[in-house]
Amino acid sequence: MALCADVHVRICGQEIIKYDLEIKALVQDLEQMAREQDRETDRLAIQAEAESQRRQMLSNQTAWRKANLACLLAIDNMEKDELLRGGDNQSTRQRKATKESLVETSSNITESLMSISRLMAEQVKQSEDTISTLATSSRTVQETNEEFKNMTGTIHLGRKLILKYNRRELTDKLLIFLAVALFLATVLYILKKRLFPFI
Repeated sequence: MALCADVHVRICGQEIIKYDLEIKALVQDLEQMAREQDRETDRLAIQAEAESQRRQMLSNQTAWRKANLACLLAIDNMEKDELLRGGDNQSTRQRKATKESLVETSSNITESLMSISRLMAEQVKQSEDTISTLATSSRTVQETNEEFKNMTGTIHLGRKLILKYNRRELTDKLLIFLAVALFLATVLYILKKRLFPFI
């Protein structure tokens, strides 16, 4: 029973280390993503999320250290009790009670480590979901920015065309005015020659 509990403790410890490394990597990914943002609001939002994940990671690490410390103290106390009671002539019932106490403490330690492992697994999942959501949002923002750039280019082109047509319209009006003036001048000249040929 104790050997089985010891195996569970080792497995939990390995899982906690694995999740701790994964969370650190995910937080670094968030920080990198924040640095790559063009908009200040997006960068600050992602940095805030990364900081929240970092605080949760530190909280998990603190809980893990406390659980480890509690385990070490419990094991130390059990070993002391065994040594102290080992010198005396104890009854079988007392030895059985000590073994049961050891098994119960070991079970509590295992449960505590498993609880921390589950919390860290949840944080890893949450961080992965957050990064996935932020990556999707970032792609959407980039696509929107590209559309805005394209629209801006189209608007600028339209503005240039409008200005060009306005200039051409002004030129056309001037030419028409000159043509009408020339026509009127010609008519007046012809009338003058016809009506007053000797002037």
